Amino acid sequence: MTKQTVGFIGLGYMGQGMAANILAKGYPLVCMAHRNRTPLEALVAKGAREVKSPREMAAQCDVIVLCVTGSPEVLAVVEGPDGIASADRKLTVIDCSTSDPSITTALAARLAQKGITLLDAPLGRTPADAAAGTLDVMVGGAEPDVAQVRPILDCFAGRVIHTGPTGTGHTMKLLNNFLSMGYAALYSEALMLGRKAGLAPETFDSVIRGGRMDCGFYQTFFRWVIERDPNAHKFAIRNGFKDMSYLAAFANAAGAANPIGAAVRNTFAQAVGAGHGEDFVPMLSDFVADANGLKE
Repeated sequence: MTKQTVGFIGLGYMGQGMAANILAKGYPLVCMAHRNRTPLEALVAKGAREVKSPREMAAQCDVIVLCVTGSPEVLAVVEGPDGIASADRKLTVIDCSTSDPSITTALAARLAQKGITLLDAPLGRTPADAAAGTLDVMVGGAEPDVAQVRPILDCFAGRVIHTGPTGTGHTMKLLNNFLSMGYAALYSEALMLGRKAGLAPETFDSVIRGGRMDCGFYQTFFRWVIERDPNAHKFAIRNGFKDMSYLAAFANAAGAANPIGAAVRNTFAQAVGAGHGEDFVPMLSDFVADANGLKE
């Protein structure tokens, strides 16, 4: 049976591992570069084809996976000049970014009029899981459409959860990131208060690790805090701020008060405003410590 040709846009920390797994599972793969050509060239060396624009990709592919930053980037590659929609070809787009659900649902309706199916399939876990093919995927879309692309999702996913219609995947992702960014803000503040009282991070860790408050996110966060591993969790603070801003917009649209979400967003906003947006999320602990007069 001939496999569908898959396009991939967004060869960043997550995308390069995902694309490599799609290619390794025998799918013809078409990619394009953005700022960094190194991941693209590695894939081309293994048999992927390069194109210069989303439109050129759409002309060759049955399915296109997007793994870009958020809604503005998705709209640019789908509806912008030389975008996917301009190819005027029926295909399926799988949006693995973390986007605003209201923008996703509106885009899906516009694309449906062109014969393009949009599924939102945001990701959980880390770039290491992307490389290992063990990501969590929260996918929104009609059941038959999800079933059709499930073998492609399985190339890079350890778990695939069908959340409901298009837009629900991105909603669930915002809630997932609310929890994880909330943990990051809590850990950072707790560590700062502990240090104010003379408790070393190692002492803090010895109490939490292995107890009821331990979890996978805690462990990657503390690989930076304790081991100073810069690659422990490669997710930028600016992206955490972006996701919390999407959550605030979602809460406002729902007419819901989310004071904890606002507090988490403000912690990330302060770090971004102070020039730490490109730092990875575990490094938020250093910013909170510095802001409270605790220098290394």
